[in-house]
Amino acid sequence: MTRDIAFDQEWVPSACTLPTAEQPLRVAEFDALFADAVQAVVRLDRTRLRLALVFSPELAARAAELSARENGCCSFFTFTLTIAHGGMTLEVAVPPEQVAVLDALQARAGAASV
Repeated sequence: MTRDIAFDQEWVPSACTLPTAEQPLRVAEFDALFADAVQAVVRLDRTRLRLALVFSPELAARAAELSARENGCCSFFTFTLTIAHGGMTLEVAVPPEQVAVLDALQARAGAASV
């Protein structure tokens, strides 16, 4: 499936250390994960977001690996992947000054949810 990926500067804050040429590729990876796995998007509060994901070992590995790489270039993110009772969630937290990034992530996840 080919999708047009709109690159949104809100998604990539100035604090990001990922090389500019790689940023659209990372956004595409998140979009693909969202399209394959997101069942629900819940804003817990201003700085925290919970994504209910389809559970599978493959999707858990993808979510964990992508979260770890994203934390490597945008260390302000806190990702918490939880697998329990046959379900899986990915919680994303940011400091107050990065709420615009979380807003953009929520919009992308919501648009792609299955």
